[in-house]
Amino acid sequence: MKDREVITNNISNSISVKNNILSDESMINQIIDIANLIQNSFENKCKLLLCGNGGSAADAQHLAAEFSGRYYIDRDPLHAEALHTDTSFMTAVANDYSFDNVYSRLVKGIGKKGDVLIGLSTSGNSQNIVNALKKAKALGLTTIGFTSENGGGINQYCDVLIKVPSSDTPRIQEAHLMIGHAICELVEKKLFS
Repeated sequence: MKDREVITNNISNSISVKNNILSDESMINQIIDIANLIQNSFENKCKLLLCGNGGSAADAQHLAAEFSGRYYIDRDPLHAEALHTDTSFMTAVANDYSFDNVYSRLVKGIGKKGDVLIGLSTSGNSQNIVNALKKAKALGLTTIGFTSENGGGINQYCDVLIKVPSSDTPRIQEAHLMIGHAICELVEKKLFS
């Protein structure tokens, strides 16, 4: 495959995934529901926590920054944080316990009823994300998953689950970020317009 074909295939596939989301009224309603849940959490002085691995960790951090910094509106910050940013905590827990427990341990330490946890996993089977959502659900947090068309092991621990209609990791991550941006925009408008 030539360079130009690689690029055009990637763009075409990304557009196709996004068009499938666009035509899925149920998923559009889920995105609105998520925005409402996050808005309610912030209105009740609670926080948004996000976690993922690799590219999904980068997306979690990106979205946390959109909420805690700003998206479109110059406004007060919102309490949103990506759980992987404390490397001393992450490496200590991974070393002393297991990498499977890095997020669930932090959720147990800082999560409270009324908070929202978004777990991003393209496979839906990342054990540390499954464990974090399981712990969050047990503690009374609202649990949201962003994953692929199969859903994976996070299915049973999510109050709302976004299943991007793809099995291609880069296309899934692109869609996760697009959906996250839509949620940021809705929440910001609802709280600050």
